[in-house]
Amino acid sequence: MANVRLKNASKSFGTVHVLHDISLDIEDGEFVTLVGPSGCGKSTLLRMIAGLEDITTGELKIDGEVVNDIPPKGRGVAMVFQNYALYPHLTVEKNMGFGLKIAGTPKDEIQQRVSNASDILGLEPYLKRKPGQLSGGQRQRVAMGRAIVRDPRVFLFDEPLSNLDAKLRVKVRSEIKELHARLNTTTVYVTHDQIEAMTMADKIVIMRDGRIEQVGTPDSLYNRPANTFVAGFIGSPAMNLVEVNVQGGLIRVGGFVGLEKLATGIGAEAGTITLGVRPEEFVLNPSDGDTLNCIAARVRLVEPTGPERLLVCDSEFGEITAIERGTAFVQKGDEILLELDPSSVHLFDTKTGLRRQREELTA
Repeated sequence: MANVRLKNASKSFGTVHVLHDISLDIEDGEFVTLVGPSGCGKSTLLRMIAGLEDITTGELKIDGEVVNDIPPKGRGVAMVFQNYALYPHLTVEKNMGFGLKIAGTPKDEIQQRVSNASDILGLEPYLKRKPGQLSGGQRQRVAMGRAIVRDPRVFLFDEPLSNLDAKLRVKVRSEIKELHARLNTTTVYVTHDQIEAMTMADKIVIMRDGRIEQVGTPDSLYNRPANTFVAGFIGSPAMNLVEVNVQGGLIRVGGFVGLEKLATGIGAEAGTITLGVRPEEFVLNPSDGDTLNCIAARVRLVEPTGPERLLVCDSEFGEITAIERGTAFVQKGDEILLELDPSSVHLFDTKTGLRRQREELTA
């Protein structure tokens, strides 16, 4: 195992700046996920750790050793790629041991390492097969086995599940998580899928435009997003974000004036702020008759997902998504009330997008 330290690491391709002053600490045995939209720089950052891309400025340490100028084979890392990168003419056994063979590892040791890795991944029945005779999930396990046999200090995964169907992604995702629990090797995993990031990682690094937006546990990112980008990116369906104006202790938006309890909690004259409300926080058509914290909306679209339904609604706040659980009763075109608990509402500065505290707004 090893820790990984990035300090003010940047990457440029000529005049194009891809990564900007990345500082990140990854501890021994941690499972860290780099997540963000396409083009945010997460794969480039992973390749810099692997040694496949040079660092333009800054410093990278693995287990306390500066490795900026050390080639990939000397860093003690192993990478699993998105496209498996298996040799089609070699058997599973030979694919897994090929890197060790090139490195001059004794034949007996190669066999022992391949045997151990195949036992961990359940590949024993397939060792004599070639990649063309395997399913996508089995091929990905072979790629993982090829990394395991190297006994690396750090595992690097570059979107390894993107070529698999939805059901198989869930299965292999669980296998990778179990593998990490068994080997306890420091792991850096790149994905654009926030569900993968939330379900697999000890720590998530959210990136945008070559910069880190927030680092934290899945729970902390979900419950306390640092800005509107993180709030809208983490969570499925995404958090509702609406701009409102608070004047005279009332929230005003379009022709709507109300939500007195919430307005009282954030300051009588807070000005324009952005409210964030997760779809699951709404209570549909409250039975107590209290409409103080209710939003009137018309259901424009109903999306059944099995145990719940997503309601896409039009309101004075613009488009709002809510979740209906249990027996279906809301239909397209219905007028409904959406009640929210003031304590569950997230507050953001409209200009900067940064999270705001209630005490800041009332100061």
